[in-house]
Amino acid sequence: MRLYGQELTRREVAALSGDLSQFAGVRQMTLCDGAEAGQRVLEFRTGTGLRFTLMVDRCLDIGSCEYNGMAIGWHSAPGFRNPTLHDAEGENGLGFMRSFSGLLMTCGLDHILGGYEADVPEYNYPGRPTATHGIHGRVSMLPARLTGYGERWDGNRCFLWAEGVVRQSAVFAEDLELTRRIEVEVGTNDIQLIDEVRNRGFNRTPHMLCYHINVGHPILAEGARYVAPIEDVVWAAHADTYQDQGVGYARPSGPADTFREQVWQHEMKADADGNVAIALINDALPLGLEVTTRKSELPCTYEWQHLQSGGYAFGIEPSTHHVLGNGFARERGEMIWLEHGDSRLYTVRLKVLTDTDDIARSEAAIVATQMQPDEPFPMPSGDFRALSGRG
Repeated sequence: MRLYGQELTRREVAALSGDLSQFAGVRQMTLCDGAEAGQRVLEFRTGTGLRFTLMVDRCLDIGSCEYNGMAIGWHSAPGFRNPTLHDAEGENGLGFMRSFSGLLMTCGLDHILGGYEADVPEYNYPGRPTATHGIHGRVSMLPARLTGYGERWDGNRCFLWAEGVVRQSAVFAEDLELTRRIEVEVGTNDIQLIDEVRNRGFNRTPHMLCYHINVGHPILAEGARYVAPIEDVVWAAHADTYQDQGVGYARPSGPADTFREQVWQHEMKADADGNVAIALINDALPLGLEVTTRKSELPCTYEWQHLQSGGYAFGIEPSTHHVLGNGFARERGEMIWLEHGDSRLYTVRLKVLTDTDDIARSEAAIVATQMQPDEPFPMPSGDFRALSGRG
């Protein structure tokens, strides 16, 4: 492994300390104060300056994340509330906003995006003919059953890992299970997520998934750059007032007291291996975050600009479905339906770009796949490409 500029064998690392935890490791902690109190957290340190926490009781999502003391992930005013305080049905489905925080929040498993009331004859229960969904679904506030964590050695390489199971279920409703594994190699800044969503129930069940990846200051700052292989700007929530705030898709502004959130959907081009890489870069630091997903698994990507003072965040959101949501997916026959035992696999890579060489390599690969529009306000096409083979 590479530590502190040296290439070291497992024996050499062992000789330098009584325990690897002096340099890197994963350990479980319990938060004990305020609205966070009572939650299990796994803290990862890779020996490079990368530190992040997995919120075990919040879907094993990534909460805080930093590199050499510089924040990567976004922290909201509500913070990392204990999920026992969460009301998924509250505020006409907007209760999500009282728990929305962290580098990663998983949205799903049967609904994402805005609130929606769906007919659910598949659950065969006359007393509940419809299901009411709040924004971004329920899974992000469900605790995981932690099945393991620790170190895994492969020769002279060491990997830190954790795995758990999150089950979203109800009587006469969905019974979906998310199995999540997170790995990061000691001496690197690459976080790997492998997720499997399976229908444990015996009713045909809808499935939607979105990874809400939220970058904060100091990567997010005036002068930062959104770099992505954009073939087409499909949709903008603010198309009727497109240029009024003076912030285009590629260059965020600094915080503004009255900023109203801006959301886009972009059609991304995959590279020769079927991957889509997107980065938010701050050249002045230099520091960035690159997100890589599989186009076949997550064909849609949203961009979220929440540049309001006190909430300052930038979202990269790979998704299974178009931004118009649950009803749109059903109308077009694009909803994913899982029969008993059916599953879907998703892989996500989060890489912290720590110097100018890292940034240059990331940008060169993205640009080689597809040049993004130069125009900061490209007119949305409204061309929502068909998502075939969803069942």
